[in-house]
Amino acid sequence: MTRYVIGRLGGVVVILLAVCLFTYLIFFKLSPDPAVMICGKTCTPDRIDSIRDVLGLNQPLLTQFWEFLRGIVAGRDYGTVHCSAPCLGYSFQTNESVWNMLTTRLPVSITVAVGAAVLWLLAGVAGGLISAIKQGTWWDRSAMALALTGVSVPNYVLALVLQYVLVVKLQVLPFPAAPAFADNPVLWFESYLMPWTVLAVGYACLYARLTRANVIDTLAENFLRTARAKGLSRPLILRRHALRPALTPITTIFGMDFAGLLGGALITETVFGLNGIGKLAADSIAKNDQPVIMAVTLLAAFFVVVGNVVVDLVYTALDPRVRVTSS
Repeated sequence: MTRYVIGRLGGVVVILLAVCLFTYLIFFKLSPDPAVMICGKTCTPDRIDSIRDVLGLNQPLLTQFWEFLRGIVAGRDYGTVHCSAPCLGYSFQTNESVWNMLTTRLPVSITVAVGAAVLWLLAGVAGGLISAIKQGTWWDRSAMALALTGVSVPNYVLALVLQYVLVVKLQVLPFPAAPAFADNPVLWFESYLMPWTVLAVGYACLYARLTRANVIDTLAENFLRTARAKGLSRPLILRRHALRPALTPITTIFGMDFAGLLGGALITETVFGLNGIGKLAADSIAKNDQPVIMAVTLLAAFFVVVGNVVVDLVYTALDPRVRVTSS
């Protein structure tokens, strides 16, 4: 098991290095010249050359990439500007370290992702399990029709509808403002309730359909018939023998979905005006702030890669067959 974990962590390092190189090539070689974007429209060629020299863009590609990696560990200087470690770049449009920009916005994205994940797991898995138990009944047909509808509704449409109904018309919720939990827990909960709901609806409907299908397939397995023949109670069979193997595929999907949301829910954060990673990415794309865009891309890739490793480790706890193979 230890060798397996070490091997997976080594793979994470290799993948992240490859992602860093690929992302660096896209944003600093295939995209518009960063020096031109920083300098602006009314800029002389001498000024552009000066900016390129400060950014190190006149050096060989491998040297530039090495300086970028070294800056993450030891910090980096851009002329008279010092970027402390971990340095993922410096935004000359906002005169701020990209790392500081990310860490300022990350708590909002984490709050949105965690709250939505709790909602969609509880609603999706519970709804799918009940539908599987009551297969063919009115509950099953109604729940699956509702799930199909929920998957089909775009996030931005649901967000606008909730704002109009709950904030403008009924005035039962405030417009999301991302207050600190310690300052006002009630306002904090009310502010995040709509973003959580908007993100959770689509995922919950998808997870309900997947859970239902997995549980129905599991209930038809021979070992479930054996458990029933031994006289085990139906709740015990469902909890220990049916739900656990049915949740194994859900674990994979959840790990990737949750890791992706940690990198920012662009549409939801933008619609609700939450200053998270997603809104930071949208604002940076609008301004073509390349260091920030690249850092957000790397952060999202980091969460996805690490999430994949965590999913593999959770697999070993859920499925003994995986544990034997990995050891």
